Amino acid sequence: MKAHLQPYDEKMTKTLSALNSNFAGIRAGRASASVLDKITVDYYGVPTAINSMAAVSVPDPRMLTIQPWDKSTLKAIEKAIMASDIGINPNNDGTVIRLNFPPLTEERRKELCKKVSKYGEEAKVAIRSIRRDGNEKFKAMKKASEITEDDQKSYEEDLQKLTDKYIKEIDQMSQNKEKEIMEI
Repeated sequence: MKAHLQPYDEKMTKTLSALNSNFAGIRAGRASASVLDKITVDYYGVPTAINSMAAVSVPDPRMLTIQPWDKSTLKAIEKAIMASDIGINPNNDGTVIRLNFPPLTEERRKELCKKVSKYGEEAKVAIRSIRRDGNEKFKAMKKASEITEDDQKSYEEDLQKLTDKYIKEIDQMSQNKEKEIMEI
């Protein structure tokens, strides 16, 4: 990796990992503890992640169980799940909260695919924005006579290649997630 590309490569990698975590939150018909990652519960006035206040397990492919260490938080956890946009109603039996994942309808699958596309587009915009920042920095360096015009062109071409690589990776990730969602 060329030194002038290092900061941009790091930023693009962060964008990719943010996209990955967004995709992890989209359920594809199977129970996954990652759907709870973005849900926080008001625990004594502090927003707390569910997995840090309860044991979360997947007993079968269509069910998630949440067993809080403090039973008094059951109602708060249930309320937080209902307020979230995961589209699943919790079933509270007094000791454990169960989330039953129904099979996805065709309509819901298409909705989720649109969400995947939206996240993919947002990531591409972020990557292009990083490229633009880099190109502006290279122009400023040229203007300040820190690099030659040939160096500037070379740096911009290198950055474009890096951008293309990440855009291609985002497209691949989006395609894979859409395929996973449409799988019955």
